[in-house]
Order: sequence, then C-alpha cells, then structure tokens
Amino acid sequence: MRAMILAAGFGTRLRPLTNTTPKALVPVAGRPLIEYGLLLLKAHGIKKVVINLHHLGEQIRTTLGDGSAYGLRITYSPEDPILESGGGIKNAQSFLEGDTFVVLNCDTIIDVDLTAVLAAHRKTKAAATLVLRPDPDAARYGILEADTTNRIRRFLGQPPTVNEPLSQYMFTGCQILDPRVFAFMPEVKPFSTTRATYPAMLHAGEPLYGFIHTGTWMTVDDAEAMARATQAIESGRVRLSYMPD
Repeated sequence: MRAMILAAGFGTRLRPLTNTTPKALVPVAGRPLIEYGLLLLKAHGIKKVVINLHHLGEQIRTTLGDGSAYGLRITYSPEDPILESGGGIKNAQSFLEGDTFVVLNCDTIIDVDLTAVLAAHRKTKAAATLVLRPDPDAARYGILEADTTNRIRRFLGQPPTVNEPLSQYMFTGCQILDPRVFAFMPEVKPFSTTRATYPAMLHAGEPLYGFIHTGTWMTVDDAEAMARATQAIESGRVRLSYMPD
C-alpha cells in the first residue's frame, strides 16, 4: 500500500514564517510538521510515500531525502504551477494507481487507526473513505453529511443524494482512495477533490463513506494553531500513539 502527503501549498496563514520555510517544515514540538504524517504512515506499515512539491519544495526534498531516516521510501512529485488537492493527486497517478492508497495533508496532526480505516474501506467496497469528525466549528472547514451507515450523501452544501435525515461532519484531510477515483479526475490541472471530484463521484452513484474519528486532530494553519499544537504535545496533554518513545 502507498500513500501521498500533500505538501505543495504556500502556507499563507503562517506567514511570515512560510516566506522562507515551507509549511511542511514549520516546527511543532521540535519536529517538522510533515514528520507527524510520516510517522503515522510508518506505524501502520505504509512505507512507500509520494510528496508533492511547489512552494520551497527543494527544502522539503533536502530535509527528508529518500526517507531512509524514517524507514520509508519517499518519492517526490514537483508541480509548476501548483495543482491543488485533485491536480496534485492526478499528477502522482503513475505512483499511486494499481492499489488502494492513503492521502494526508502535511499541515494536519491526526492520531487515527489507519488499519481500521482501511478495513472499513474494504468492507464497504468504497471508492473513497474520508476520515470525518463531528465538530461544532465544521462550517469553517466545510460540512459533509452522512447517513446512518456513514455513507456520504452531501458535500459542501450541494444537493443531497437522498431524502433522509443526515449527520453533519467535517473532513479531516485523511482519506483512503481506490484507484477508480482517477476516472473522475480531468487531465492534470488545478482542481479540488472536495469541490470537483467527490461531488461528481457522489452523483454518479459511487460509494463514498466516512470513518468517524473522535480522537486527536489538529490542523496547523496559522501561528496560533502552531503554538497550541506545540503546547499540547510538549505538555503531554496530547499523546500520539505512533510517536517513538
């Protein structure tokens, strides 16, 4: 099984730090932010990883190298211009296609059982399984709605595919995808999975499911969030199951 970490972004809300440091490398509790995703993947036996690059990408390549320091094999997918989430995944198709794969955001720290997510993905035969969480601030990130079986029925306020009560969640950025998602991606160009690919799949009848996560999730998208995450980890208030002793 392979994985992709999305790391091409500019990190605009983290400026001025990200004027000279890519978002993936901003420090959180003494580690580059992207390292949390790498350690999560390694803990679940996923060792082949592709990372997309754009803004200050060579710093990421120089810092992480071939991944051997983490017990991983890292490949890079440069982008010019930047391709957003969907275009980034499409651009890495040759690395990812052929089997189910994981996608993570480099600016998210999550402690989720990826092995359990994969098992749920296979049980439902989903085209995509998105790790979701209940959050009173869900509207800030975009609301997704699912039925009682956790099948996703509505994306970001678009018309629902069923007429029944639905539960609202936010998308954590962690997801497991089947290669058939590529059939719903245009040629390599900038586009969003949540605004283009997944709604198209939903209305084509492809099964998209949520995996409900109530554990640790932190998005490090501004200086305050970076400070909160650092304090939570350094104080021991947040303990990540995949962190080395």
